[in-house]
Amino acid sequence: MQLGFMSDLSSTAADLSTVQSQAQSLNSILRHNWNLKEVNALFAMPFSDLMFKAQTIHRENFNPNEVQVSTLLSIKTGACPEDCKYCSQSARNKTDLEKESLLAVEKVLEAAQRAKEMGSTRFCMGAAWRNPKERDMPYVLDMVKSVKALGMETCMTLGMLSEDQADQLNGAGLDYYNHNLDTSPEHYNQIITTRTFQDRLDTLTNVRSAGMKVCSGGIVGLGEKAVDRASLLIQLANLSPQPESVPINMLVKVEGTPLANIDDLESFDFIRCIAVARIMMPHSHVRLSAGRTAMNEQMQAMCFLAGANSIFYGCKLLTAENPETNQDIALFEKLGINTETVVGDTERSDNIVKTAIADQQHSDLFYNASV
Repeated sequence: MQLGFMSDLSSTAADLSTVQSQAQSLNSILRHNWNLKEVNALFAMPFSDLMFKAQTIHRENFNPNEVQVSTLLSIKTGACPEDCKYCSQSARNKTDLEKESLLAVEKVLEAAQRAKEMGSTRFCMGAAWRNPKERDMPYVLDMVKSVKALGMETCMTLGMLSEDQADQLNGAGLDYYNHNLDTSPEHYNQIITTRTFQDRLDTLTNVRSAGMKVCSGGIVGLGEKAVDRASLLIQLANLSPQPESVPINMLVKVEGTPLANIDDLESFDFIRCIAVARIMMPHSHVRLSAGRTAMNEQMQAMCFLAGANSIFYGCKLLTAENPETNQDIALFEKLGINTETVVGDTERSDNIVKTAIADQQHSDLFYNASV
């Protein structure tokens, strides 16, 4: 009898293990058919349950104690003709932003070298354009090639791209192209009117067709409703393939923009957005992006627990304040987080990062602006 009982227990344990394994596999299946009802249900989960689900999925797909680190440089600042209501770089908004012309390739390379020494594995270059002009493309392509030669991953955000421009960037070796959807299709016209939501989707199609990886996310805290945050994530998750990188930005309010005095987003709503993004896009890097200066260490830690595994190093994000690099290193040490390395990069180690970030003599290259 005892042997039979033990055998039954063993069989039951094996069945339970199989079910758990199958459940874990189902958690990480990529889907491109999310609907509003089920995404709203995710947002409505009890907070602890949502965090547990997001962290479980995160651990199935990533090292939970590694964060990918990028640096963002503004290569051309201000005078953008678009009317984005959140942006200090729009020529239509009355901000105190100092306009800058396109940086020389040598300046960009200097900034990229410095970023690598500080521990960044990806160098992102942003220009305040509606779309790049043909006269600018040779300089932009040289920037990509030069940064790529340093052994870093490259990313650019230059506005809308034609098929030909996307092909040129891919030919130069660009790894990622960033083009955010910003907000839901339903809320979009309340924020931007000078380009359509479909324009953004068309650029992402051109990027993907050219062979580059996609970096695309959005901004929360734009006065949108909770259903708009769900709708934005549906648009991103239902792209096929899903974006490899998904930046979730919290609005950085800038004087002189129409959204300067909008109510702050509740912190838990932002963390929920990170968690739901992780659940819906299990294989993507979810970037804790603009707005981190308004977050204390505890909130950032909750975002990492919810599945965020990418940040920007450096004191500036285009024109938005960003935590100093040494503050991020200190937080990483408190949380036991390591920086993610690029495959094949054997030079970089945590010791190099810690010693290299001590002085940031060239921070003038990174413009103070808002994303």
